[in-house]
Amino acid sequence: MALPDSFIQELIARNDVESVISAYVPLRRRGRNLVGLCPFHGEKTASFTVYPETASFYCFGCHVGGDVITFIKQIESLEYMDAVRFLADRSGMKMPENSRENEQTSRMRVRILEINREAARLFHQVLYQPEGKIALDYYHSRGYTDSTIRRFGLGYAPDSWDFLIKALRQKGYYPEELKEAFLAAKGRNGGYYDVYRNRVIIPIIDVRGAVVGFGGRVLDDAKPKYINTENTLVYNKRRNLFALNFAKNTGKELNICEGYMDAIAMHQAGFTNTVAALGTAFPEEQVQLIARYADRVNLIFDADLAGREATQRAIANLRKTGLDVRVVSIPDGKDPDEYIKRNGPEAFRRLLEGSANAVEYRLLEIGKNYDIRSSNGKILYFKEAAKVLAELDSPVERDVYAGRLSELLGISKEAILQEVEGNRRGKQRAAAKQQLQTLVRQESKELRQVNADAAAHPRAANAEESLLGTLILHPDYFKQIKPILSPEQMVTAFNRELYTRLLERYQQGLMLELSFLSVDYDEAQMAYITRMVRDAKERVLTPEDAVTFATIIRDEHALKGLADPANATDEELLKMMETLRARKKK
Repeated sequence: MALPDSFIQELIARNDVESVISAYVPLRRRGRNLVGLCPFHGEKTASFTVYPETASFYCFGCHVGGDVITFIKQIESLEYMDAVRFLADRSGMKMPENSRENEQTSRMRVRILEINREAARLFHQVLYQPEGKIALDYYHSRGYTDSTIRRFGLGYAPDSWDFLIKALRQKGYYPEELKEAFLAAKGRNGGYYDVYRNRVIIPIIDVRGAVVGFGGRVLDDAKPKYINTENTLVYNKRRNLFALNFAKNTGKELNICEGYMDAIAMHQAGFTNTVAALGTAFPEEQVQLIARYADRVNLIFDADLAGREATQRAIANLRKTGLDVRVVSIPDGKDPDEYIKRNGPEAFRRLLEGSANAVEYRLLEIGKNYDIRSSNGKILYFKEAAKVLAELDSPVERDVYAGRLSELLGISKEAILQEVEGNRRGKQRAAAKQQLQTLVRQESKELRQVNADAAAHPRAANAEESLLGTLILHPDYFKQIKPILSPEQMVTAFNRELYTRLLERYQQGLMLELSFLSVDYDEAQMAYITRMVRDAKERVLTPEDAVTFATIIRDEHALKGLADPANATDEELLKMMETLRARKKK
Protein backbone atom coordinates (compact mmCIF):
# COMPACT_ATOMS: atom_id res chain seq x y z
CA MET A 1 0.00 0.00 0.00
CA ALA A 2 1.29 3.42 -0.96
CA LEU A 3 2.05 5.92 1.76
CA PRO A 4 1.41 9.65 1.22
CA ASP A 5 4.44 11.50 -0.11
CA SER A 6 4.02 14.09 2.63
CA PHE A 7 4.38 11.36 5.27
CA ILE A 8 7.53 9.92 3.66
CA GLN A 9 9.02 13.42 3.37
CA GLU A 10 8.55 14.04 7.08
CA LEU A 11 9.74 10.54 7.98
CA ILE A 12 13.04 11.04 6.11
CA ALA A 13 13.47 14.55 7.54
CA ARG A 14 13.04 13.24 11.10
CA ASN A 15 15.30 10.24 10.53
CA ASP A 16 18.50 11.78 9.26
CA VAL A 17 20.51 9.13 7.42
CA GLU A 18 23.66 9.90 9.42
CA SER A 19 22.02 9.60 12.84
CA VAL A 20 20.14 6.41 11.95
CA ILE A 21 23.11 4.56 10.46
CA SER A 22 25.58 5.76 13.11
CA ALA A 23 23.52 3.85 15.71
CA TYR A 24 24.68 0.66 13.97
CA VAL A 25 27.96 1.65 12.31
CA PRO A 26 30.74 3.85 13.75
CA LEU A 27 31.19 6.53 11.08
CA ARG A 28 34.06 8.91 10.35
CA ARG A 29 33.72 12.02 8.24
CA ARG A 30 35.72 11.95 5.05
CA GLY A 31 35.23 15.16 3.14
CA ARG A 32 31.50 15.73 2.72
CA ASN A 33 30.62 12.07 3.25
CA LEU A 34 31.00 9.55 6.08
CA VAL A 35 32.67 6.14 5.99
CA GLY A 36 32.70 3.04 8.17
CA LEU A 37 33.01 -0.74 8.14
CA CYS A 38 30.13 -2.30 6.24
CA PRO A 39 27.61 -4.05 8.56
CA PHE A 40 26.49 -6.34 5.73
CA HIS A 41 29.81 -8.09 4.99
CA GLY A 42 33.10 -8.61 6.81
CA GLU A 43 35.89 -6.16 5.96
CA LYS A 44 38.94 -4.55 7.54
CA THR A 45 39.09 -1.47 5.31
CA ALA A 46 36.07 0.83 5.34
CA SER A 47 34.17 0.69 2.05
CA PHE A 48 30.74 1.64 3.43
CA THR A 49 29.89 5.26 2.57
CA VAL A 50 27.03 7.47 3.75
CA TYR A 51 26.05 10.41 1.53
CA PRO A 52 24.19 13.03 3.63
CA GLU A 53 23.47 15.19 0.57
CA THR A 54 21.37 12.51 -1.11
CA ALA A 55 20.29 10.81 2.15
CA SER A 56 21.69 7.50 0.93
CA PHE A 57 24.40 4.89 1.55
CA TYR A 58 26.45 2.56 -0.62
CA CYS A 59 29.04 -0.16 -0.01
CA PHE A 60 31.79 -0.44 -2.60
CA GLY A 61 32.58 -3.92 -1.34
CA CYS A 62 29.28 -5.81 -1.40
CA HIS A 63 27.34 -3.27 -3.53
CA VAL A 64 24.51 -2.83 -1.03
CA GLY A 65 22.92 0.60 -1.10
CA GLY A 66 19.77 2.67 -0.84
CA ASP A 67 18.02 5.14 1.44
CA VAL A 68 17.44 5.06 5.19
CA ILE A 69 14.35 2.85 4.81
CA THR A 70 16.36 0.33 2.79
CA PHE A 71 19.05 0.35 5.47
CA ILE A 72 16.58 -0.45 8.25
CA LYS A 73 14.94 -3.15 6.11
CA GLN A 74 18.26 -4.93 5.76
CA ILE A 75 19.88 -4.31 9.14
CA GLU A 76 16.71 -5.26 11.07
CA SER A 77 15.47 -7.87 8.56
CA LEU A 78 12.12 -6.15 8.14
CA GLU A 79 9.58 -5.79 5.36
CA TYR A 80 9.09 -2.32 3.89
CA MET A 81 6.05 -1.30 5.96
CA ASP A 82 7.64 -2.65 9.14
CA ALA A 83 10.80 -0.64 8.42
CA VAL A 84 8.68 2.49 7.93
CA ARG A 85 6.87 1.77 11.19
CA PHE A 86 10.24 1.27 12.92
CA LEU A 87 11.42 4.72 11.78
CA ALA A 88 8.06 6.30 12.63
CA ASP A 89 8.27 4.94 16.19
CA ARG A 90 11.88 6.11 16.43
CA SER A 91 10.92 9.67 15.57
CA GLY A 92 7.58 9.85 17.38
CA MET A 93 5.44 9.86 14.24
CA LYS A 94 2.04 8.27 13.92
CA MET A 95 1.47 5.98 10.95
CA PRO A 96 -1.27 7.23 8.61
CA GLU A 97 -4.61 5.55 9.24
CA ASN A 98 -5.25 5.35 5.53
CA SER A 99 -1.97 4.42 3.86
CA ARG A 100 -3.17 4.84 0.27
CA GLU A 101 -2.77 8.34 -1.14
CA ASN A 102 -6.08 8.59 -2.94
CA GLU A 103 -6.63 9.86 -6.42
CA GLN A 104 -8.42 12.94 -5.12
CA THR A 105 -5.27 14.14 -3.35
CA SER A 106 -3.19 13.50 -6.45
CA ARG A 107 -5.64 15.44 -8.61
CA MET A 108 -5.68 18.30 -6.11
CA ARG A 109 -1.90 18.55 -6.26
CA VAL A 110 -2.04 18.95 -10.03
CA ARG A 111 -4.87 21.50 -9.74
CA ILE A 112 -2.91 23.59 -7.24
CA LEU A 113 0.09 23.73 -9.58
CA GLU A 114 -2.22 24.84 -12.41
CA ILE A 115 -3.88 27.44 -10.17
CA ASN A 116 -0.52 28.82 -9.07
CA ARG A 117 0.65 29.10 -12.68
CA GLU A 118 -2.51 30.95 -13.74
CA ALA A 119 -2.42 33.20 -10.67
CA ALA A 120 1.20 34.16 -11.37
CA ARG A 121 0.26 35.10 -14.94
CA LEU A 122 -2.68 37.20 -13.79
CA PHE A 123 -0.68 39.02 -11.10
CA HIS A 124 2.04 39.81 -13.66
CA GLN A 125 -0.46 41.03 -16.28
CA VAL A 126 -2.07 43.41 -13.78
CA LEU A 127 1.25 45.27 -13.45
CA TYR A 128 0.80 46.68 -16.94
CA GLN A 129 -2.81 47.72 -16.46
CA PRO A 130 -3.94 51.03 -14.89
CA GLU A 131 -4.63 49.50 -11.46
CA GLY A 132 -1.14 48.02 -11.45
CA LYS A 133 0.75 51.27 -12.03
CA ILE A 134 1.26 51.80 -8.30
CA ALA A 135 3.06 48.45 -8.05
CA LEU A 136 5.09 48.97 -11.22
CA ASP A 137 6.21 52.35 -9.84
CA TYR A 138 7.16 50.62 -6.60
CA TYR A 139 9.35 48.09 -8.41
CA HIS A 140 11.00 50.85 -10.41
CA SER A 141 11.59 52.85 -7.23
CA ARG A 142 13.57 49.89 -5.90
CA GLY A 143 15.70 50.04 -9.02
CA TYR A 144 14.31 46.91 -10.67
CA THR A 145 14.47 46.96 -14.45
CA ASP A 146 11.65 45.70 -16.64
CA SER A 147 13.89 42.78 -17.57
CA THR A 148 14.25 41.81 -13.90
CA ILE A 149 10.50 42.17 -13.34
CA ARG A 150 9.82 39.80 -16.22
CA ARG A 151 12.59 37.36 -15.25
CA PHE A 152 11.16 36.85 -11.76
CA GLY A 153 7.53 37.07 -12.90
CA LEU A 154 6.85 39.85 -10.38
CA GLY A 155 3.25 40.99 -10.13
CA TYR A 156 0.58 42.83 -8.21
CA ALA A 157 -2.60 41.75 -6.41
CA PRO A 158 -5.16 44.59 -6.80
CA ASP A 159 -6.93 46.12 -3.83
CA SER A 160 -9.94 43.86 -4.30
CA TRP A 161 -11.55 41.19 -2.15
CA ASP A 162 -12.27 38.83 -5.04
CA PHE A 163 -10.14 39.79 -8.07
CA LEU A 164 -8.35 36.44 -8.22
CA ILE A 165 -11.37 34.35 -7.25
CA LYS A 166 -13.43 35.81 -10.10
CA ALA A 167 -10.63 35.64 -12.67
CA LEU A 168 -9.79 32.01 -11.92
CA ARG A 169 -13.45 31.00 -11.67
CA GLN A 170 -13.76 31.98 -15.33
CA LYS A 171 -10.92 29.55 -16.06
CA GLY A 172 -12.66 26.68 -14.28
CA TYR A 173 -11.06 26.85 -10.82
CA TYR A 174 -13.20 26.96 -7.69
CA PRO A 175 -12.73 29.05 -4.50
CA GLU A 176 -12.39 25.85 -2.47
CA GLU A 177 -9.42 24.90 -4.64
CA LEU A 178 -7.87 28.35 -4.27
CA LYS A 179 -8.14 27.90 -0.52
CA GLU A 180 -6.08 24.69 -0.80
CA ALA A 181 -3.46 26.72 -2.68
CA PHE A 182 -3.51 29.44 0.04
CA LEU A 183 -4.77 31.99 -2.48
CA ALA A 184 -8.24 32.33 -0.96
CA ALA A 185 -9.60 32.20 2.57
CA LYS A 186 -13.05 31.54 3.97
CA GLY A 187 -14.81 34.40 5.71
CA ARG A 188 -17.10 34.32 8.74
CA ASN A 189 -20.17 34.49 6.52
CA GLY A 190 -19.08 31.39 4.63
CA GLY A 191 -17.91 33.23 1.53
CA TYR A 192 -14.38 33.34 0.14
CA TYR A 193 -11.99 36.26 -0.33
CA ASP A 194 -8.53 36.77 -1.85
CA VAL A 195 -5.59 36.27 0.53
CA TYR A 196 -3.41 38.73 -1.39
CA ARG A 197 -4.83 42.24 -1.73
CA ASN A 198 -2.97 45.45 -2.59
CA ARG A 199 0.40 43.72 -2.41
CA VAL A 200 3.29 43.26 -4.77
CA ILE A 201 3.60 39.57 -5.56
CA ILE A 202 6.77 37.48 -5.78
CA PRO A 203 6.22 33.97 -7.18
CA ILE A 204 8.20 31.16 -5.52
CA ILE A 205 9.41 28.77 -8.22
CA ASP A 206 10.95 25.39 -7.42
CA VAL A 207 13.89 23.75 -9.19
CA ARG A 208 11.46 22.03 -11.56
CA GLY A 209 10.24 25.43 -12.77
CA ALA A 210 6.81 25.09 -11.15
CA VAL A 211 5.18 27.97 -9.26
CA VAL A 212 4.67 26.46 -5.81
CA GLY A 213 3.86 29.54 -3.73
CA PHE A 214 3.90 33.31 -3.38
CA GLY A 215 5.24 36.08 -1.22
CA GLY A 216 3.11 39.21 -0.97
CA ARG A 217 4.61 42.49 0.30
CA VAL A 218 2.76 45.65 1.29
CA LEU A 219 3.50 48.86 -0.61
CA ASP A 220 3.91 50.88 2.59
CA ASP A 221 4.89 50.12 6.19
CA ALA A 222 1.63 48.44 7.15
CA LYS A 223 1.62 45.17 9.04
CA PRO A 224 1.99 42.37 8.32
CA LYS A 225 4.76 43.37 5.95
CA TYR A 226 4.68 40.00 4.18
CA ILE A 227 2.10 37.32 3.64
CA ASN A 228 3.69 34.09 2.49
CA THR A 229 2.16 30.87 1.24
CA GLU A 230 1.64 28.43 4.07
CA ASN A 231 2.24 24.71 3.63
CA THR A 232 0.19 23.18 0.84
CA LEU A 233 0.24 19.91 -1.08
CA VAL A 234 2.92 21.38 -3.37
CA TYR A 235 4.83 23.73 -1.07
CA ASN A 236 6.77 23.51 2.17
CA LYS A 237 9.13 26.37 2.98
CA ARG A 238 11.50 23.95 4.73
CA ARG A 239 12.18 22.28 1.38
CA ASN A 240 12.57 25.34 -0.84
CA LEU A 241 14.91 28.28 -1.42
CA PHE A 242 13.80 31.36 -3.31
CA ALA A 243 15.58 31.84 -6.68
CA LEU A 244 17.24 28.42 -6.55
CA ASN A 245 15.61 27.75 -9.93
CA PHE A 246 18.03 30.36 -11.35
CA ALA A 247 21.02 29.79 -9.06
CA LYS A 248 21.23 25.99 -9.22
CA ASN A 249 23.21 25.85 -12.46
CA THR A 250 25.57 28.80 -11.89
CA GLY A 251 28.40 26.83 -10.27
CA LYS A 252 29.23 25.36 -6.88
CA GLU A 253 28.99 28.55 -4.81
CA LEU A 254 25.79 30.02 -3.39
CA ASN A 255 25.09 33.38 -1.76
CA ILE A 256 22.32 33.07 0.84
CA CYS A 257 20.47 36.19 1.97
CA GLU A 258 17.36 36.71 4.06
CA GLY A 259 14.65 38.11 1.82
CA TYR A 260 13.13 38.05 -1.63
CA MET A 261 14.02 41.67 -2.39
CA ASP A 262 17.69 41.26 -1.50
CA ALA A 263 17.94 38.16 -3.68
CA ILE A 264 16.28 39.90 -6.64
CA ALA A 265 18.56 42.94 -6.30
CA MET A 266 21.64 40.73 -6.18
CA HIS A 267 20.58 38.84 -9.29
CA GLN A 268 20.06 42.13 -11.13
CA ALA A 269 23.55 43.23 -10.05
CA GLY A 270 25.03 40.09 -11.60
CA PHE A 271 25.17 37.80 -8.55
CA THR A 272 22.96 35.14 -10.12
CA ASN A 273 24.15 32.46 -7.69
CA THR A 274 22.04 34.04 -4.92
CA VAL A 275 19.12 32.45 -3.09
CA ALA A 276 16.95 33.62 -0.21
CA ALA A 277 16.14 31.48 2.82
CA LEU A 278 12.39 31.20 3.30
CA GLY A 279 12.72 31.70 7.04
CA THR A 280 15.67 31.79 9.43
CA ALA A 281 15.52 28.34 11.03
CA PHE A 282 17.67 26.53 8.44
CA PRO A 283 16.08 23.09 8.91
CA GLU A 284 17.75 19.88 7.77
CA GLU A 285 15.76 19.83 4.53
CA GLN A 286 17.15 23.22 3.44
CA VAL A 287 20.66 22.22 4.47
CA GLN A 288 20.48 19.12 2.27
CA LEU A 289 19.11 21.22 -0.59
CA ILE A 290 21.98 23.70 -0.30
CA ALA A 291 24.57 20.93 -0.10
CA ARG A 292 23.18 19.40 -3.28
CA TYR A 293 24.05 22.50 -5.31
CA ALA A 294 27.03 24.08 -3.54
CA ASP A 295 30.51 23.44 -2.19
CA ARG A 296 30.87 26.97 -0.78
CA VAL A 297 28.22 29.14 0.86
CA ASN A 298 28.34 32.87 1.59
CA LEU A 299 25.88 33.88 4.34
CA ILE A 300 24.61 37.46 3.92
CA PHE A 301 22.17 38.16 6.74
CA ASP A 302 21.14 41.35 8.52
CA ALA A 303 23.39 42.67 11.26
CA ASP A 304 20.57 42.87 13.84
CA LEU A 305 20.15 40.31 16.62
CA ALA A 306 17.77 38.13 14.59
CA GLY A 307 20.19 38.14 11.66
CA ARG A 308 23.17 37.22 13.84
CA GLU A 309 21.23 34.39 15.46
CA ALA A 310 20.19 33.14 12.02
CA THR A 311 23.82 33.22 10.92
CA GLN A 312 24.89 31.13 13.92
CA ARG A 313 22.14 28.58 13.23
CA ALA A 314 23.10 28.38 9.58
CA ILE A 315 26.78 27.88 10.43
CA ALA A 316 25.98 25.12 12.92
CA ASN A 317 23.74 23.24 10.49
CA LEU A 318 25.77 23.76 7.31
CA ARG A 319 29.07 22.85 8.98
CA LYS A 320 27.88 19.25 9.35
CA THR A 321 27.86 18.86 5.56
CA GLY A 322 31.52 19.75 5.10
CA LEU A 323 30.64 22.87 3.10
CA ASP A 324 32.99 25.85 3.08
CA VAL A 325 30.83 28.37 4.96
CA ARG A 326 31.73 32.05 4.92
CA VAL A 327 30.03 35.11 6.39
CA VAL A 328 29.75 38.45 4.60
CA SER A 329 29.55 41.48 6.90
CA ILE A 330 28.07 44.59 5.29
CA PRO A 331 29.31 47.93 6.72
CA ASP A 332 26.90 50.03 8.79
CA GLY A 333 24.42 47.17 9.05
CA LYS A 334 23.03 47.74 5.56
CA ASP A 335 21.27 45.02 3.60
CA PRO A 336 22.67 43.85 0.23
CA ASP A 337 20.09 45.77 -1.80
CA GLU A 338 20.89 49.08 -0.09
CA TYR A 339 24.65 48.53 -0.19
CA ILE A 340 24.69 47.69 -3.91
CA LYS A 341 22.57 50.74 -4.75
CA ARG A 342 24.92 53.03 -2.86
CA ASN A 343 28.29 51.47 -3.69
CA GLY A 344 27.80 49.39 -6.82
CA PRO A 345 28.27 45.69 -7.69
CA GLU A 346 32.08 45.80 -7.68
CA ALA A 347 32.20 47.07 -4.11
CA PHE A 348 29.89 44.24 -3.09
CA ARG A 349 32.05 41.75 -4.96
CA ARG A 350 35.00 42.90 -2.85
CA LEU A 351 32.93 42.23 0.28
CA LEU A 352 32.35 38.68 -0.94
CA GLU A 353 36.05 38.20 -1.62
CA GLY A 354 36.92 39.49 1.85
CA SER A 355 34.31 37.45 3.68
CA ALA A 356 35.23 35.79 6.96
CA ASN A 357 35.09 32.05 7.22
CA ALA A 358 32.73 30.52 9.74
CA VAL A 359 35.41 30.15 12.43
CA GLU A 360 36.56 33.76 12.16
CA TYR A 361 32.98 34.98 12.33
CA ARG A 362 32.15 32.90 15.40
CA LEU A 363 35.28 34.06 17.21
CA LEU A 364 34.40 37.68 16.43
CA GLU A 365 30.85 37.19 17.68
CA ILE A 366 32.07 35.59 20.92
CA GLY A 367 34.49 38.48 21.38
CA LYS A 368 31.58 40.94 21.46
CA ASN A 369 30.41 39.35 24.72
CA TYR A 370 33.62 39.77 26.74
CA ASP A 371 36.04 42.51 27.69
CA ILE A 372 39.35 40.76 27.06
CA ARG A 373 41.22 43.63 28.70
CA SER A 374 40.16 42.17 32.04
CA SER A 375 41.52 38.87 33.34
CA ASN A 376 38.05 37.44 33.89
CA GLY A 377 36.86 38.48 30.42
CA LYS A 378 39.99 37.03 28.86
CA ILE A 379 39.47 33.65 30.59
CA LEU A 380 35.79 33.47 29.68
CA TYR A 381 36.51 34.35 26.05
CA PHE A 382 39.32 31.78 25.96
CA LYS A 383 37.00 29.03 27.24
CA GLU A 384 34.35 29.81 24.63
CA ALA A 385 36.85 30.16 21.79
CA ALA A 386 38.47 26.82 22.65
CA LYS A 387 35.10 25.13 22.17
CA VAL A 388 34.88 26.58 18.67
CA LEU A 389 38.37 25.34 17.79
CA ALA A 390 37.53 21.90 19.19
CA GLU A 391 34.93 21.49 16.46
CA LEU A 392 37.57 21.79 13.72
CA ASP A 393 38.53 18.49 12.13
CA SER A 394 41.83 19.74 10.68
CA PRO A 395 44.86 19.82 13.04
CA VAL A 396 46.36 22.54 10.83
CA GLU A 397 43.31 24.75 11.26
CA ARG A 398 43.34 24.20 15.02
CA ASP A 399 47.04 25.10 15.11
CA VAL A 400 46.57 28.27 13.03
CA TYR A 401 43.67 29.58 15.11
CA ALA A 402 45.40 28.63 18.36
CA GLY A 403 48.31 30.80 17.21
CA ARG A 404 45.99 33.73 16.54
CA LEU A 405 44.32 33.36 19.93
CA SER A 406 47.74 33.19 21.58
CA GLU A 407 48.70 36.55 20.05
CA LEU A 408 45.36 38.11 20.96
CA LEU A 409 45.14 36.87 24.55
CA GLY A 410 48.77 36.52 25.56
CA ILE A 411 48.22 32.85 26.44
CA SER A 412 50.70 30.26 25.23
CA LYS A 413 49.75 28.35 22.11
CA GLU A 414 50.46 25.07 23.91
CA ALA A 415 47.97 25.91 26.68
CA ILE A 416 45.31 26.77 24.11
CA LEU A 417 45.83 23.52 22.18
CA GLN A 418 45.69 21.56 25.44
CA GLU A 419 42.33 23.15 26.25
CA VAL A 420 41.10 22.42 22.73
CA GLU A 421 42.13 18.76 22.94
CA GLY A 422 40.41 18.50 26.29
CA ASN A 423 37.18 19.64 24.64
CA ARG A 424 37.66 17.15 21.84
CA ARG A 425 38.36 14.20 24.13
CA GLY A 426 35.57 11.67 24.38
CA LYS A 427 33.93 12.86 21.15
CA GLN A 428 34.15 10.96 17.93
CA ARG A 429 35.72 13.28 15.37
CA ALA A 430 36.26 13.02 11.68
CA ALA A 431 40.06 13.10 11.34
CA ALA A 432 40.56 11.10 8.17
CA LYS A 433 44.14 11.59 6.82
CA GLN A 434 43.48 10.65 3.25
CA GLN A 435 40.67 10.78 0.75
CA LEU A 436 38.83 7.62 -0.15
CA GLN A 437 40.69 6.14 -3.15
CA THR A 438 38.89 6.53 -6.43
CA LEU A 439 37.65 3.08 -7.22
CA VAL A 440 37.29 1.72 -10.71
CA ARG A 441 33.65 1.22 -11.39
CA GLN A 442 33.04 -2.52 -11.26
CA GLU A 443 29.68 -4.06 -11.77
CA SER A 444 28.95 -6.86 -9.33
CA LYS A 445 26.88 -9.89 -10.31
CA GLU A 446 24.13 -8.68 -7.97
CA LEU A 447 23.88 -5.35 -9.81
CA ARG A 448 23.90 -6.92 -13.26
CA GLN A 449 21.19 -9.36 -12.18
CA VAL A 450 18.92 -6.39 -11.54
CA ASN A 451 19.21 -5.32 -15.18
CA ALA A 452 20.10 -8.60 -16.87
CA ASP A 453 20.00 -7.39 -20.48
CA ALA A 454 22.51 -4.60 -19.77
CA ALA A 455 25.38 -6.95 -20.67
CA ALA A 456 24.00 -7.30 -24.20
CA HIS A 457 23.63 -3.54 -24.60
CA PRO A 458 26.46 -1.95 -22.57
CA ARG A 459 26.52 1.39 -24.39
CA ALA A 460 22.78 1.87 -23.98
CA ALA A 461 22.81 0.68 -20.36
CA ASN A 462 25.61 3.07 -19.40
CA ALA A 463 23.81 6.01 -21.03
CA GLU A 464 20.53 4.99 -19.36
CA GLU A 465 22.15 4.77 -15.93
CA SER A 466 23.79 8.17 -16.35
CA LEU A 467 20.52 9.72 -17.49
CA LEU A 468 18.40 8.15 -14.73
CA GLY A 469 20.83 9.17 -11.98
CA THR A 470 20.88 12.70 -13.37
CA LEU A 471 17.08 12.93 -13.53
CA ILE A 472 16.71 11.82 -9.90
CA LEU A 473 19.16 14.56 -8.87
CA HIS A 474 17.77 17.17 -11.29
CA PRO A 475 14.07 16.53 -12.05
CA ASP A 476 13.93 19.84 -13.94
CA TYR A 477 16.02 18.24 -16.71
CA PHE A 478 12.86 16.35 -17.69
CA LYS A 479 11.83 19.50 -19.57
CA GLN A 480 14.52 18.78 -22.14
CA ILE A 481 14.33 14.97 -21.99
CA LYS A 482 10.60 14.26 -22.02
CA PRO A 483 10.02 15.57 -25.58
CA ILE A 484 12.92 13.61 -27.08
CA LEU A 485 12.86 10.28 -25.24
CA SER A 486 9.84 8.04 -24.64
CA PRO A 487 9.91 5.14 -22.17
CA GLU A 488 9.60 2.72 -25.09
CA GLN A 489 12.98 3.91 -26.41
CA MET A 490 14.83 2.81 -23.28
CA VAL A 491 16.78 -0.28 -24.36
CA THR A 492 17.09 -2.31 -21.15
CA ALA A 493 14.05 -3.58 -19.28
CA PHE A 494 14.72 -2.43 -15.72
CA ASN A 495 15.86 1.04 -16.78
CA ARG A 496 12.78 1.34 -19.00
CA GLU A 497 10.52 0.58 -16.05
CA LEU A 498 12.41 3.01 -13.80
CA TYR A 499 12.28 5.79 -16.41
CA THR A 500 8.53 5.25 -16.74
CA ARG A 501 8.13 5.48 -12.98
CA LEU A 502 10.20 8.67 -12.72
CA LEU A 503 8.34 10.27 -15.62
CA GLU A 504 4.97 9.49 -14.01
CA ARG A 505 6.04 11.05 -10.71
CA TYR A 506 7.43 14.11 -12.50
CA GLN A 507 4.19 14.64 -14.43
CA GLN A 508 2.21 14.36 -11.19
CA GLY A 509 4.42 16.98 -9.51
CA LEU A 510 5.84 14.42 -7.07
CA MET A 511 9.37 14.32 -5.70
CA LEU A 512 11.95 11.91 -7.14
CA GLU A 513 14.28 11.31 -4.18
CA LEU A 514 15.42 7.77 -3.42
CA SER A 515 13.11 7.50 -0.43
CA PHE A 516 10.04 7.67 -2.67
CA LEU A 517 11.31 4.75 -4.75
CA SER A 518 12.19 2.25 -2.02
CA VAL A 519 8.57 1.17 -1.64
CA ASP A 520 8.58 -0.25 -5.18
CA TYR A 521 12.07 -1.75 -5.41
CA ASP A 522 13.92 -4.45 -3.49
CA GLU A 523 17.34 -4.11 -1.87
CA ALA A 524 19.36 -5.09 -4.95
CA GLN A 525 17.38 -2.73 -7.16
CA MET A 526 17.78 0.14 -4.68
CA ALA A 527 21.54 -0.48 -4.62
CA TYR A 528 21.57 -0.27 -8.42
CA ILE A 529 19.58 2.99 -8.38
CA THR A 530 21.72 4.45 -5.59
CA ARG A 531 24.87 3.80 -7.60
CA MET A 532 23.34 5.66 -10.55
CA VAL A 533 22.68 8.67 -8.33
CA ARG A 534 26.13 8.52 -6.73
CA ASP A 535 27.90 8.42 -10.09
CA ALA A 536 25.79 11.25 -11.51
CA LYS A 537 26.46 13.35 -8.40
CA GLU A 538 30.22 12.89 -8.73
CA ARG A 539 30.19 13.83 -12.42
CA VAL A 540 28.17 17.08 -11.96
CA LEU A 541 26.12 16.51 -15.12
CA THR A 542 24.38 19.33 -17.02
CA PRO A 543 21.14 19.45 -19.04
CA GLU A 544 23.30 19.18 -22.17
CA ASP A 545 24.84 15.97 -20.81
CA ALA A 546 21.36 14.58 -20.20
CA VAL A 547 20.35 15.34 -23.80
CA THR A 548 23.51 13.58 -25.00
CA PHE A 549 22.61 10.47 -22.98
CA ALA A 550 19.08 10.53 -24.38
CA THR A 551 20.44 10.78 -27.93
CA ILE A 552 22.71 7.77 -27.36
CA ILE A 553 19.77 5.79 -25.99
CA ARG A 554 17.62 6.62 -29.03
CA ASP A 555 20.43 5.59 -31.38
CA GLU A 556 20.93 2.31 -29.54
CA HIS A 557 17.19 1.67 -29.58
CA ALA A 558 17.17 2.22 -33.34
CA LEU A 559 20.07 -0.22 -33.77
CA LYS A 560 18.36 -2.79 -31.60
CA GLY A 561 15.37 -2.70 -33.91
CA LEU A 562 17.41 -3.43 -37.02
CA ALA A 563 17.48 -6.86 -38.62
CA ASP A 564 20.31 -9.36 -38.31
CA PRO A 565 22.83 -8.33 -41.03
CA ALA A 566 23.13 -11.92 -42.22
CA ASN A 567 19.43 -12.08 -43.04
CA ALA A 568 18.76 -8.42 -43.84
CA THR A 569 17.36 -7.12 -47.10
CA ASP A 570 19.24 -4.49 -49.12
CA GLU A 571 16.91 -1.81 -47.74
CA GLU A 572 17.50 -2.97 -44.15
CA LEU A 573 21.27 -3.05 -44.69
CA LEU A 574 21.19 0.52 -46.04
CA LYS A 575 19.20 1.69 -43.02
CA MET A 576 21.63 -0.09 -40.71
CA MET A 577 24.64 1.59 -42.36
CA GLU A 578 23.02 5.03 -42.10
CA THR A 579 22.31 4.52 -38.40
CA LEU A 580 25.86 3.35 -37.72
CA ARG A 581 27.35 6.31 -39.60
CA ALA A 582 25.16 8.72 -37.63
CA ARG A 583 26.26 7.16 -34.34
CA LYS A 584 29.93 7.30 -35.34
CA LYS A 585 29.73 11.05 -35.92
CA LYS A 586 28.53 11.65 -32.36
